[in-house]
Amino acid sequence: MPKPLLDLDATPERLRALADAGVLTPTALERALHLSVATPPRADWRRFLSTTLMGLGALLVLAGVIYFFAYNWAEMHRFAKLGLIAAAIIGTAVAAWRLGETLGGQLSLLAGSVLVGALLAVYGQAYQTGADPYELFLGWAVLILPWVAVSRFPPLGLLALVLVNTGIMLFWDQVLETKQDQTLWLAVVLGGLNGFTWATYEHFANLRVSWLQARWPARVLAVMAVAPVLIGAVPCVMEPSRAPAGALVSLLLVLASLAAEYALHRHLRGELFMLTLAAVSVMTLLTSAALSRIVDSEDVEVLGVFVLPLFVIAQVALAVWWLRHEARATGATEES
Repeated sequence: MPKPLLDLDATPERLRALADAGVLTPTALERALHLSVATPPRADWRRFLSTTLMGLGALLVLAGVIYFFAYNWAEMHRFAKLGLIAAAIIGTAVAAWRLGETLGGQLSLLAGSVLVGALLAVYGQAYQTGADPYELFLGWAVLILPWVAVSRFPPLGLLALVLVNTGIMLFWDQVLETKQDQTLWLAVVLGGLNGFTWATYEHFANLRVSWLQARWPARVLAVMAVAPVLIGAVPCVMEPSRAPAGALVSLLLVLASLAAEYALHRHLRGELFMLTLAAVSVMTLLTSAALSRIVDSEDVEVLGVFVLPLFVIAQVALAVWWLRHEARATGATEES
């Protein structure tokens, strides 16, 4: 179901629409417009800076751990390497337990999850297990799944999904055939996996699950779902008569994603990021089709050098006009 009206952002467009409907008086509209574009208070700035610096600090500490082992690798005994990383993992787990469901606790679990990968890599190097790289990434993802489940922290879930994607790509390259048809089916598999994760996130966010209300993880998942199938669909529009089955399936998934993105935009009453992603997808397919026609036709090859940029500019102009129209229709802002 759509968002309740009181949960929508108080954008200038929505406020002016309320004034036009007679809900807000001119004085109330002026005050509301001032509040809607006012600088955030000091407490909000402090919270933003604290969150940003804590996240950057955690990333820098993790980078320091990785570079420490890289620099001192030859001088350290394998027991020292494993022991230090294990101690760091235990420390992050204890910190997460003590801090609870706070940002510090969630970042501690994220740091511990990254260190699990470092532990697997060091173990594989120290004992020469002979494991393939895809086994490292898939095993890494499996080991941190319990932490993903209890953390209720979207970045940690995205980390696990990236690990699974990386493991699948390495498995496809190292174990299966790497012909074009198989590569296109890899795009279908990755798009299906990421699309299912995206749909699951949106479903539970629609059920008002509190820790799934942030929009940026859904947008990252949407990009991860659309990008593989969009790349896989390009051969279908460039050479329709010789397109492999994987390219056709990818094109169908792209069309399904376009419908989902527009429906989500209308459902949330202003999700312009999804519309922008849909516009970029359509522009990519149309430009690829036009490029193939220009390359195949020797007579217009020189003319195509001038026509293709104009075609791209026309698409961008049309996309901007459409996005502005949808923004006015839903009262959305450019940040939506």
